[in-house]
Amino acid sequence: MAQKIHVITGASGHIGYALLHKLIEQGETVRILIRRNETRFDFLPCEKIFGDINDIDSLNKAFKGAHTVYHLAGIIDINNGNDDLVWRVNYEGVKNVVAACQAQGVEKLIYASSVDAFEPLPHNAIMREQKHFEPDKLEGTYAKTKATATNYVLKKCEEGFPAVVVYPGACIGPYDYKVSNIGEMVRMCIKGSMPATLGFGAYNFVDVRDVADGMIAAAKLGKCGEGYILCGEQISTDEFVAFTLKACGKKAPKIKMSKKAAITAAPLMERYYKLAHKTPLFTRYSIRKLDSNCNFSIEKAQKELGFNPMPVEKSIRDMVEWIQEHEFRIK
Repeated sequence: MAQKIHVITGASGHIGYALLHKLIEQGETVRILIRRNETRFDFLPCEKIFGDINDIDSLNKAFKGAHTVYHLAGIIDINNGNDDLVWRVNYEGVKNVVAACQAQGVEKLIYASSVDAFEPLPHNAIMREQKHFEPDKLEGTYAKTKATATNYVLKKCEEGFPAVVVYPGACIGPYDYKVSNIGEMVRMCIKGSMPATLGFGAYNFVDVRDVADGMIAAAKLGKCGEGYILCGEQISTDEFVAFTLKACGKKAPKIKMSKKAAITAAPLMERYYKLAHKTPLFTRYSIRKLDSNCNFSIEKAQKELGFNPMPVEKSIRDMVEWIQEHEFRIK
C-alpha cells in the first residue's frame, strides 16, 4: 500500500520547518512547496516542488496525490507599506490553495491562521475558538488578512470542504532561520546589545515544535470545520527578556522603557528598520499588541487533540542554544 503523502506549503518558515522535521521523524512521506532551494533541505528525505501559492499550476503539481495539505505559507508583517503583497499572499493564496485541494481531491487541509485574527476582548476576558471573524474591527493588515482568509476557509467547510483551522500564538523555539520579530530580540540579548527592557506588556508564547505537534494532531483527530487555538504560556515582556538573558548568561539592561517612551520612539524605529532592511522589533503595532488581551484558552485543543505545550522558559532556552549553535559568531 502506498504511503499517504503530506504536503507542506511554507516549509522554509519557522513552524513549517518544525512540522517538516516532525513528519519525517514519524516516518511520513512529505512533499514541500518552496519558492527556491535552500541547503538546509538538501539532506532531508522530502520531495521538493518549486512554485508559489499564487501559481495555481505549481499548487496542482504539489497537491497531486496528496492526502493532507498543511498550509503555512504567508507573510507576517508588523510594519507598514506592503499591504498589497500581504493581501495577495495571505488571502488570495489561501483561495488558490483551497481550489487546488478541491481539484486534486485532497482529503484534508490544515490551515494555519493566527490568534491575531481574534478581536481582543476587554478586561482580559478569556478568548476561545469562534466560527466567524470581524476583519474590520482588527488593526493591522496581517490580522485583517488572516481573519478574512479564515472566514473563507470556514465558509468552504460549511459547503463540505474538508479543512481544519489552527490558531498559533507568538512562536518561539529552534529553526528560526528567517529571523522572526521575536528571534531578533533574542539575538540582541545573546549579543549583549539589548538596550532596554519594556516595563509594560505581555503576550502568549508557544514553541514551534508544539504547534507542529498540534497541527499533526489536527490532521488525525481534528473535526472538519472546527478551529483549535494552539497557544502556550502568557508572560510579560519583562519576564521574556529575563528568561532569555538568563539562558545566554547576560545581565539585564539598566533601562526599563515605559509605554509612553516606547510609543514615542516607535515611528523612528519603524523608519530605521526599513532603511536598514532589518526585521522589525518595536513598532507602533507590536506595542499595541503587547498591551492588548492575549488570554487565549487552549482547553479545546487539549481535550480534542491532546495538545500539551512545554514551559516557555524551556522553549526560550532551546531557542538560545539553537541560535548559538547555528550562528556561531553569536556567542
